Amino acid sequence: MARLAPPPVAAPARATAPARLADAVAARLARGLNGDKDYIERVEVEAETTDALRWLAAQPHAPTCYWQGRREHTIVAGIGTADRVGGAAAPALEALQSRLDALDPSVRYIGGLRFDPTEAAASEWEAFASARFVLPRVQLTVSNGQATLAAHLVWPRDAHRPEEVLAEIRAVRQPAWTRSDALPLPIARTDAPGETGWQRNVRHVLDAIADSSLEKAVLARRTTLDFDAPLDPFALARHLFETTPSCSHFIVQPRPGVTFVGASPERLFRRDGHRLWSEAVAGTRPRSGLASDDAALRDELLQSEKDQREHAAVRDYLRAVLAPFCASLDLDAEASEMRLTRGRHLYSGLRARLRPGTRSLDLLRALHPTPAVGGTPTDDALQLIRDLEPFDRGWYAGPIGWVGRDAAEFAVGIRSGLVEQREDGARLSLYSGAGIVRGSDPAAEWAEIEGKVSPFFHLFDGAR
Repeated sequence: MARLAPPPVAAPARATAPARLADAVAARLARGLNGDKDYIERVEVEAETTDALRWLAAQPHAPTCYWQGRREHTIVAGIGTADRVGGAAAPALEALQSRLDALDPSVRYIGGLRFDPTEAAASEWEAFASARFVLPRVQLTVSNGQATLAAHLVWPRDAHRPEEVLAEIRAVRQPAWTRSDALPLPIARTDAPGETGWQRNVRHVLDAIADSSLEKAVLARRTTLDFDAPLDPFALARHLFETTPSCSHFIVQPRPGVTFVGASPERLFRRDGHRLWSEAVAGTRPRSGLASDDAALRDELLQSEKDQREHAAVRDYLRAVLAPFCASLDLDAEASEMRLTRGRHLYSGLRARLRPGTRSLDLLRALHPTPAVGGTPTDDALQLIRDLEPFDRGWYAGPIGWVGRDAAEFAVGIRSGLVEQREDGARLSLYSGAGIVRGSDPAAEWAEIEGKVSPFFHLFDGAR
C-alpha cells in the first residue's frame, strides 16, 4: 500500500514590523554606548505598507504627529517622544538648533510655533507651548508604496532606561481596519466675533490704515462647533485630507484629548541643502461649479487692484527678509492663480540658493509672521490683532512642519481646527482670517472667512 505523503509544513509567519523593530532595538540597547558622546540613533526596519492615518489612530498613547507636504508622496506619522524641545520660543529654538547641528541628516523633529509666541496661551492651547518640536519615539514613513518603521534612541539617556524604551516600542499596534470614520453632527455653532463684531473690527482697521502708517492687518475669527458625542480627530483628518488634495496635511496631538488638524495651502518655506523655495499667497476668491462663473471669479481675482496690492505686500516682504540669506533669488514677476478644490488665491513662487552657513531656524525666525497672516508693518498689525481679537489664535497661522540638519519644510497653520474631547462630547474650534487693506469691504471679508472654513463645514451635514 502506498504511503500518504505527510502534510506540508507551513512556513512560520513573518514577524510583524513592530515585533521586528522591538527585537532590533533590544539588540541595539544590549550593545550599549558607542563612545561617550551624546548622539541620536535611528533603528529602522522594513514595514508592511499601511494606511498611515489608521496606523496612527490605532496607537495607544500620545503624543502623536502627522505630516505630508503639499503635492508630496511621503507621509510621516510619529508616536511617543524620544526627545522634545519646547517652552518659550526663543530659548526653545536655540536648544533645537544645538541638536540639529550634530544630527544625522535622516533625523527630523516635527512641530511648530504659536502665531504670537509673546502672548500667554489660553487653556485650550497650553499643551502646545509657545514652541514645541518632537522627535518621535516610533515613526512610520510611507513613500511611493513602500513603508519603513523606525525607532529613535537618544544616547546616553536611553541607555539608562532600556525597559522603558522597549515598553514604548512593544506597545505599537497594527491598524484596526474595522475602525469607523463616521463623524457626529454638530449641535451648536458660535462665532467669535460674530458678524456684527467682525464688521466693527474691520472698520476699526480701515480707520487705522487711513490715520496711521498701517498698511494691512489680518483679522481672524474662531468658529466653535459643539458635539454631544466624541469627535475622532483622525476620522476628521481623513475626510479633510481627502477633500484637500493640493494642501499640506498635518496633525499635532501633544496629549490625549486635544488635537490640532489642518490642510494648509500655503508653504512658508522648504529647504533642501542650499536650495530654498517659498511663496506669496494672498488674495482670495471662491470656486464655482459652473465653468463660466468659475472663469469669471478667476479673472476678477487676477484683475483686482485691492487683491494685487495685498499680494504685493507679501511678495515684497519675502524678497526683503530672505535676500540677506541668499546668494541668488528668483521671484515670479507676476502673480498667478493657485487653484484649490473650494477656493483660489493669488500666488507668486520664490526660488533661491542659500549662502553657506544659513540655518533653517534662522529662516523660520525671519519669515514668521508674514504679512499674509499678520500684516504690515508687522509690529503695528500684531498689536492691533491683540487688541481686537476676542480669542487666542494658539498655533493657528503659526509655522508647522519639520526640520533636520540641512533640510526643512514648514507650512502656515491655516485652514485648521482644534479638536477638544469633553466629558459631554467634543468641541471643534475652526479658525479663518482675511487681510484688511485700503478698499476692503466688511461684508465681503466676512464672506471670505466663511468660505475659508468651508472644507470643514462640508464634512458635517447641517454644520451651517
